[in-house]
Amino acid sequence: MAYTVIDDPSVYFQTKIYTDGDATTDDTTSQTFNGNSDLQPDLMWFKSRNVTGNHGWMDTSRGKEGGTSFRTLFINGLAERTSSSGYDLTSMNSDGFSYGRPNQLDWAHDTPAQNVVWAWKINGGTTTSVSASGSGATQVLASTHQANTTAGISIITYTGTGATATITHGLGGVPDVLLFKERSTDNNWYMYHSANTAAPETDYMTFDTTAATTDFNIWNDTAPTSTVCSLSNSGVHGDTETFVCYAFRSIQGYSKFGSYTGNGNVDGTFVYTGFSPAWVMVKRTDSGNNWHMHDNKRVPYNSNNKTLYANLTNTEGTEDFDMLSNGFKLRESGGGYNASGGTYIYMAFAESPLVTSKGVPTTAR
Repeated sequence: MAYTVIDDPSVYFQTKIYTDGDATTDDTTSQTFNGNSDLQPDLMWFKSRNVTGNHGWMDTSRGKEGGTSFRTLFINGLAERTSSSGYDLTSMNSDGFSYGRPNQLDWAHDTPAQNVVWAWKINGGTTTSVSASGSGATQVLASTHQANTTAGISIITYTGTGATATITHGLGGVPDVLLFKERSTDNNWYMYHSANTAAPETDYMTFDTTAATTDFNIWNDTAPTSTVCSLSNSGVHGDTETFVCYAFRSIQGYSKFGSYTGNGNVDGTFVYTGFSPAWVMVKRTDSGNNWHMHDNKRVPYNSNNKTLYANLTNTEGTEDFDMLSNGFKLRESGGGYNASGGTYIYMAFAESPLVTSKGVPTTAR
């Protein structure tokens, strides 16, 4: 068996940094990705680096609502909103995207804004519909999913009933991460992570807060399977409320969703991923702290010392972090990354696998 089935991760994931104009000026324009391969995105996550403002999540499953702009979800728990026609993200192109002035993203600024977007390719907006079936705790809700089993990612949309049930994810394997957001009302983002605790099906993280792991039966205390995941709480299953779930599973040489324990030293813990990372997010689980994100575009060398926070509207911070040919290494001794004995979860996507299917090794930065 080949080490990886994805020799070029830029087929499925890329980061783009760009600068837009004054927010008061109609500067509708397009950006092109610069990876090894073209990427037509299906999921995009935007954040300004130098202007305080919300994160914006757009995807081709939820799509647009009238006009020309995509529906947006925000990291601070707001319900889904639609920008005025021609504002924010207006199209996902064959190798990039087009956008207008900030509207719902609220990046008000008088000088050019430095922005970053993380983008994933899934299935070109093509979805599969699942009909409701069964009853009781094992009933399957009606839903749609857009899945890419090669890259281990899917988007599921559904309407809750309030009763314990399951939804089909389409990943073709057991999910490692499930990230839920209620679309129709204000509510937190809820995450299942397979490395969260010894029994992750009994716990959850709130993606938009600093909170530590919470023990609660939001997943009906039932681990996800290769076909479905279980729901039993209104935060992910409220009656008549609409939801989206972003689902991921680890793909060797391309993505990894795991955990590590800190050592409290600036010569910090090394975490093996099996690839040179393009993007890493870290969260402490046994204590409150931010969700820290690094990528290989904002700082393409080590120390990769620019961080953004998934739970905050803040501008970029500075914290030391190394991206290596086969994983990442902590260069901070503080609680956010590397407290002695602290427990952490992470999500990581590759720039290049450690070894390609043809046996070609990657090189250190």
